[in-house]
Amino acid sequence: MSTTRLTPFAKLLIVLVVVAAIFFGYRALVSSGKLGVVSDATAEVTEQSSETPAENDTKAPPSSRQAFNYTPPAPVNGVLKGVVELGAAGFNSFVVDIDKQKNWKLQKAEWGNSLVYDGMASGKDVTQTLKQYIGGMLDFGVSGKNIHFVVSSGATKVESTQQIIKGIRSLGYVVNTVTPEQEAKLALKCVLPPSYEGKAFVVDIGSGNTKVSWIEGGQPQGIETYGAKYYVDNTPDNEVYLDVRSKSARVPESKRNTCFIIGGVPFTLAKEVRNGEERYTVLKAPGEYAPEGAKEKCGLNIYNAIADATGCRQFIFDWEANFTIGFLLTL
Repeated sequence: MSTTRLTPFAKLLIVLVVVAAIFFGYRALVSSGKLGVVSDATAEVTEQSSETPAENDTKAPPSSRQAFNYTPPAPVNGVLKGVVELGAAGFNSFVVDIDKQKNWKLQKAEWGNSLVYDGMASGKDVTQTLKQYIGGMLDFGVSGKNIHFVVSSGATKVESTQQIIKGIRSLGYVVNTVTPEQEAKLALKCVLPPSYEGKAFVVDIGSGNTKVSWIEGGQPQGIETYGAKYYVDNTPDNEVYLDVRSKSARVPESKRNTCFIIGGVPFTLAKEVRNGEERYTVLKAPGEYAPEGAKEKCGLNIYNAIADATGCRQFIFDWEANFTIGFLLTL
């Protein structure tokens, strides 16, 4: 039997074939995962795919300005009453339906501007404006005996207010004046829902002054600080901020969850974010507004000081409330 010897070249070919077989066989096992080894490319894909569900599950933080859903009790068999407010920035009037339980509903509101604060209202302008308000209320169904006039605490500081008071009296009506503390308590009576007495406070940012109020020990508390037209007196922003912050810090910790806010500047701020005809609008944080004009800038300074002092992050504007309605509720 003869044997065939392999040449050196043939032996080299056999070795190359065996090595190639081993290489491709090993690679196939790695790709199938049977060896538990993952290539860099595979690892990168696996890492990315494992992160994708987490990214999809991540939710954006909820907005700090959420809707406030509250419906006050409606009056039953109420009586129409009217009130004209003489404020530091002008006349406003309201017709309200009030029942015996003091439940109320705003039926009509008129906002005016007599330029009282700037001392530009003449005696003739005042009388004509008053007659317009009175006539409008009578036409709406308000009895003459149920029409009242209230002078805000801010307006009493203006010299020209006295001529307006004379004009009111010349028409046969009584003029009701209030102190800042009384005005704060009247705003509280009108604005603060009974269910929020233990966890909220009230702010009224007027032109002549700002009133802060709350319930403590079952009794209304009220304090006064600068109004949104402090720029007229060239009062520095920082001085106002410190005073407002110091006084707002007196609001008890338990009342700082929510603030019901009214006034001229809050009215302007609420217009930017109001949803339809909702009664209650949650304002944006002070820093999210770009003020227009000196009054709004000053009002935002006051708003910011209150927010900083109390830590409150829910300021709710009431489109129907006014401290003079609180006055009607005391009658």
